[in-house]
Amino acid sequence: MIVRRLFPGLVNIREYEGSRRPDLIAGVVLAAILVPQGMAYAQLAGLPPVTGLYTTVACLVGYALVGPSRVLVLGPDSSISPLILASTAPLLAGGDPGKAIVLAGMLAILVGLVEIGLGIGKLGFVADLLSKEVQIGYMNGLGITIIMGQLPKLFGFSTDGDSFLGEVKTFFQGLDQTDLTTLLLGLGVLAILLVLPKITKKYPAVLVAVIAATVVSAAFGLSAHGVDTVGTLPQGIPAPSIPFTEASDVVPLLIAAFGIALVSLTDTIATATAFANRRGDEIKANQEMIGIGTANIAAGLFQGFAVSTSGSRTAVAEQSGARTQLTGLVGAGLVAALLLFLNGLLADLPQTALAAVVIAAALSLMDLGLLRRYFDVRRSALGVSLVATAGVIFLGVLQGIVIAVALAIILFFRRNWWPHGAVLGRLGDGQDWQGLTDFPDAEEVPGVVIYRWEAPLFFANASRFREEVRRLVKERQPAWVVIQCEAVTDVDVTAAEMIEQLDLELNSAGIHLAFVEMRKRLQDLTRQYGLMDSVDRQNFYPTIETALAAIESKRDEIPGNA
Repeated sequence: MIVRRLFPGLVNIREYEGSRRPDLIAGVVLAAILVPQGMAYAQLAGLPPVTGLYTTVACLVGYALVGPSRVLVLGPDSSISPLILASTAPLLAGGDPGKAIVLAGMLAILVGLVEIGLGIGKLGFVADLLSKEVQIGYMNGLGITIIMGQLPKLFGFSTDGDSFLGEVKTFFQGLDQTDLTTLLLGLGVLAILLVLPKITKKYPAVLVAVIAATVVSAAFGLSAHGVDTVGTLPQGIPAPSIPFTEASDVVPLLIAAFGIALVSLTDTIATATAFANRRGDEIKANQEMIGIGTANIAAGLFQGFAVSTSGSRTAVAEQSGARTQLTGLVGAGLVAALLLFLNGLLADLPQTALAAVVIAAALSLMDLGLLRRYFDVRRSALGVSLVATAGVIFLGVLQGIVIAVALAIILFFRRNWWPHGAVLGRLGDGQDWQGLTDFPDAEEVPGVVIYRWEAPLFFANASRFREEVRRLVKERQPAWVVIQCEAVTDVDVTAAEMIEQLDLELNSAGIHLAFVEMRKRLQDLTRQYGLMDSVDRQNFYPTIETALAAIESKRDEIPGNA
């Protein structure tokens, strides 16, 4: 029982009753993609290419043991690597690659601890902090910054810009240093990556492009003609070790770890849910966080860096026949074999090819077409998305996360702080009540204002609710104000006190306050608040019709109304 709870991935592999052959085949296909992408994203993180392979092996094994999803593939990711670079670069002195590896390893461990802590605390909902429009804006900004950072490598030279605008400036200033052979080779790889998937999905575009570039480079000896190549990789896999760094580095790394964990978890939960739904599996968000946290710690212990889920690599694994986490173990084993026995296999792989891989990945992150849809259906969503994009581009990727989260929270409060409300009228002779703004033909009940409030009633919007009711009373001079509470999901202490004061105010003017369709839970809550002591307990009705019938009967009881 303990093994089942702690190692769900291992249990899935052991208890799977079908043939292992599909997992073996999928693992081989997966490894062919993981190698070039791992190396490319390592460089995107400001680290030696080989660290991407260390990361790939460690995280796949870690997740295969602890992760609950049968087909989810983790690894170096284009959305996480820029965050790693942004987190570690300010802590480096003189660009020491050894120190960069240590900082990235410690960051991965911190990210893993944060994610495991959230999973143990059953806080999977934190993955929902980024709304869709904020996610799109963040990813668009990230894609633009990644592309701008990789263009010099694609053209065969380097720049030293310390900001997005600085990179743009130095890139155009350095165009006269372009190596034509490097550029043509990089553009060729990029063309394969972008065009081949539209022609056929039978052959992985990344694998085809990388093999083609390596063969061309080796056949023509391009490394001797100014084309930078990866070179022979260090042989073997590092022994596990804790990447100790200076105490002063831990706090800034921990702050960055929370941001990286949020982005990683948002992507992981969304991808895991999508593939689980397709396969009829159940998503376990909290266990997913523990699984990816374990994968990150494993990566950090083996000179790796923080990882996330890859939707594209997961899709490849599924299409290749993956059934269990055995696919990840096979992929990790083949990458490890490359490091142990074939470390010179990719020596002629051009750096411009890796830049093309990163640029293609950045383009896949972006969704500019959705901005057009936001423009058509909700301009506020477009504005929020563009602000998130601008934050990433002009302030930096880490600052962009802060802006994205802040925007998501502000957007939530904005919708509940100033919620939509509507005066209702009856359509025809039935019981269909609709807002007068949308249905001008709906008829109001004489002497009664029926007002629908479409949000929880809490401290932030209590004053607005009161002002809306006051405005309606002043405009319509009703004898009754009926609040339709179907959309009210909570009433806090501040709102309850406001309702009590508002009821006394209305009563002094000869106006009665009633509530319909309020949840029983909220009625009990208002009773605990003492609201029933001021508001007539009889003025809570299950439907608008019963409220109107009661109001009519009370009118008939008044002398002179008969």
